Amino acid sequence: MAWNDIKSAGGLAVITGGASGVGLAAAHHLAKEGFDILLADIAEEQLITAAKGLRDAGATVHTAVTDVSDAGAVTALAQTAFGLGPVAVVMNNAGIGIDSDTIQKPEVWRKTFDVNFFGILNGVQAFVPGLIEANRPSAVINTGSKQGITTPPGNPAYNASKAAVKVLTEQLAHELREMSAPVDTHLFVPGFTYTGMIAAVMPQKPDGAWTSEQCVDYLFGRVAQGDFYILCPDNMVNENTDARRILWGAGDIAENRPALSRWHPVWAEAFSAFEKG
Repeated sequence: MAWNDIKSAGGLAVITGGASGVGLAAAHHLAKEGFDILLADIAEEQLITAAKGLRDAGATVHTAVTDVSDAGAVTALAQTAFGLGPVAVVMNNAGIGIDSDTIQKPEVWRKTFDVNFFGILNGVQAFVPGLIEANRPSAVINTGSKQGITTPPGNPAYNASKAAVKVLTEQLAHELREMSAPVDTHLFVPGFTYTGMIAAVMPQKPDGAWTSEQCVDYLFGRVAQGDFYILCPDNMVNENTDARRILWGAGDIAENRPALSRWHPVWAEAFSAFEKG
């Protein structure tokens, strides 16, 4: 289903984690494309401020305070959305990042998965049946992360949750294709993007980071091309570097190298040469 068909059909764009960062940038972008907006976020005050900014820019905006880790709350969000009219875009974007390691902090793992993975699964299961039933052009965009693809050391709970989002979204795309449903699916993988999550530890935008607006412009440019995997570059990493890193990671399994060999001292020189391609 072409993005132009979805835009022509119009309707409502639902965005979770929509009160700030990439979610809010996506709301502004989609409003300019002619979609009405339903912003969902757990942060009520930020949601009010975000909606005001959108309305001041001329958008038609609805809001819903929503905890995406609560399946019942996401079902209620879907009921609200379909009650407002045809749903054209569902962007399952809400996410969190909390320090974790593999041998302790089980509560952090559960909270991370509840939001980052089950929050997206809840969105898929609450919205997709209605999109299929409506039988009109629509799209589901799930926000993943490069940390769920190359899985670097440092925050295993976050990495694992985003790896699960990748698998979920691939399976969803396959199932929808097999049933010939007019619902496009996209895996959105931001690069180094200056969002509220990053701002909490870096008050000023690093030179290497893209803005949320740059990331969203790239996202919808690739959506318009019909791409499923949408890995955003940034000011430090280009598309070719991403591709080389992904290929190296797959090679760890195919060639039986040590886990995460890209960061293994014995393999550092070989990886560096491979990355330069």
